[in-house]
Amino acid sequence: MPEIRVQAARLGVVHCVIPAVEVANFDVVRQLAHIYHDSYCLGIHPLYVAQAGDDALAVLDAALQAHAADGRLVAVGEIGLDYFVPALCQSPLRERQEQFYRAQLHLAKKYAMPLVLHVRRSADVLLKHLRELGQGGWRWSGIAHAFNGSEAQAQEFIRLGFKLGFGGAVTFERALRLRHLARVLPQDALVLETDAPDIAPQWLYTPAELRQAGVAQAANTPAELPRIGAVVAALRAMAVEDLAAATTHNACQALPRLAPLLV
Repeated sequence: MPEIRVQAARLGVVHCVIPAVEVANFDVVRQLAHIYHDSYCLGIHPLYVAQAGDDALAVLDAALQAHAADGRLVAVGEIGLDYFVPALCQSPLRERQEQFYRAQLHLAKKYAMPLVLHVRRSADVLLKHLRELGQGGWRWSGIAHAFNGSEAQAQEFIRLGFKLGFGGAVTFERALRLRHLARVLPQDALVLETDAPDIAPQWLYTPAELRQAGVAQAANTPAELPRIGAVVAALRAMAVEDLAAATTHNACQALPRLAPLLV
């Protein structure tokens, strides 16, 4: 971790948001955020609901309460729905991950926290729950992480108060719809991310045939963010520095506790 963080800092990445994925790493992400002067999120990822204990949501509730005054706790996340993994699309895990998602939306409201959302072939269902639980004047905020939906879905997330995260996937020339969105969506709706160590950009990606032959997939790291940003800036025909300033501002709007940490 130290060398990864130092490398990213050398390339101008001054701050990282470290999301939790399960109860077992709540303390780890919090400690890392404090050690490296970064920030963190607490939540239960849909890929981890199968192994989550019956008390997992209660543990999350207690952790959010215990650390509510911690300025480095910036969101409830990473939470959401995943309809790409076959087992998660079938009973009982489909219903279980939806139960965890709704429960964590309630916790975000209880503690007035933004959200970091996992959106994987699940945008319409995610949006349905956000609309249902957002009735009565509640205003969501946060980031729809690794967004890869339609333009209509993008506009609905934006309407509900979210910024859209763009990372390694947008660097692939064949990602035509995603690159179109990166080009045409309002500038104030975009944030940049890496999802390290996953979602490697095109220059790190190892094709399936090579992986089958034993060549390991290169790990993604936060150090790739400037180069990813350069791709998005080129798509939008703007200077990298201007995009960096805009997306940093957007991230602070999505996660308001970030701003004091960047001074």
